[in-house]
Amino acid sequence: MSQTSSRSKRSEKGLLTPDNCVVAIIDLQPQMLFGVANFDRQMIINNNVALAKTARVFEVPVVLSTVETKSFSGNLWPQIQAVFPSQTPIERTSMNSWDDKNFVAAIERTGRKKIVLSGLWTETCVALPTVQAIYDGYEVYVVEDCCGDISQLAHDNAMKRVIQAGAKPVTSLSVMLEWQRDWAERDTYDAVMDIVKSHYGAYGAGVEYAYTMVHGAPATKFPEYIVPRPLPK
Repeated sequence: MSQTSSRSKRSEKGLLTPDNCVVAIIDLQPQMLFGVANFDRQMIINNNVALAKTARVFEVPVVLSTVETKSFSGNLWPQIQAVFPSQTPIERTSMNSWDDKNFVAAIERTGRKKIVLSGLWTETCVALPTVQAIYDGYEVYVVEDCCGDISQLAHDNAMKRVIQAGAKPVTSLSVMLEWQRDWAERDTYDAVMDIVKSHYGAYGAGVEYAYTMVHGAPATKFPEYIVPRPLPK
């Protein structure tokens, strides 16, 4: 959908809408995920992919950023890059993305003062830019189930710190539902249900059951799985 699409405006009154925020996705790279010990790593991937898809559905601008790709951290997860195939992440050397002028400029160019933020690790790559962005007049919503750290203590301390600074903790699902808001909004309904069925476990299974067993709809058709072939030698 383009900005001239029929997607209706959601009321704000303190809530997130697709028109008042930007999504920042920071350091979703292999080495950073290796160090996560407080949450299930596959679930973190799942939740971030869901958040990324949701941003696409609702046409929310997204800033991608990576740190020390070649020397330490590795490339942005391909699952995230696949959602934004033409977008090049902003490469940094700084642990704190708010110290990087290109990252801050990308946020500023959106003209939006609410940042929905996801990243690894919570205590550094999430907490540091969050505290400084709030200082600079932004509202920050930390997507907690998309973040992780080297221990539960590290993650919990980081969340306490950002909340004390004024950040709002959210989840990937709560962000999507806050943007959707009304099931009568058919412009995004089918895309949201696709994300629910692909990424949200029992919720998605329940939706599929209701569609097929209660309402008699045909089963959801996902794309056929194509078995990858070995690379030529």
